[in-house]
Amino acid sequence: GMITVEEARKYYAGADAAHDFDHVLRVLALAERIARAEGADVEIVRTAALLHDVGRAEERRTGRSHALIGAEKARRILEGHPPQLVEAVAHCIAAHRFREPPAPQTLEAQVLFDADKLDAIGAIGVARAYAMAGREGQPLWGEVPPDYQDGAADHTPVHEFRFKLSRLKDILYTPTARRIAEERHRFMVAFFQRLEQEVRGLA
Repeated sequence: GMITVEEARKYYAGADAAHDFDHVLRVLALAERIARAEGADVEIVRTAALLHDVGRAEERRTGRSHALIGAEKARRILEGHPPQLVEAVAHCIAAHRFREPPAPQTLEAQVLFDADKLDAIGAIGVARAYAMAGREGQPLWGEVPPDYQDGAADHTPVHEFRFKLSRLKDILYTPTARRIAEERHRFMVAFFQRLEQEVRGLA
């Protein structure tokens, strides 16, 4: 392969709990599963999954997109491998962000995009939302009034679910990921319904 798990691990020292190497390994497992089911190039997907968040620390320092930083870093890390493979990996990494271009043009890039989004929903998505909320000092639960604007100051994991996580299943590319997402989405919906009942003392 182009890179081993142990080689990749060293690029993630000091990452936060929502985007640490455990996240990378979960995305790797999903990406390999989806790649096999969809007939994508597993080696490109595997390499891209292992390196997809290597730009995060620099993003926190500079404000530049971690996807574009990561693509540049991957080109350097993978120097000496066949250029078309390296470029295929770099495109996957550059295109894995939810809200910014480029869009994933290749099947391999779509597989990585989908695997990364799947790790933001379901039980793990709820756990990650609360890990981030804890870091930001957010409350466990909050009202979402009908006229609430996304990004307002009183953000909680409930708002994260309503405005972002609940929409992720609809932006996935591959049929395999869409099937996985249906079940994860149902679990999240049930979790936040149950949470609201408990918050109100009704369950």
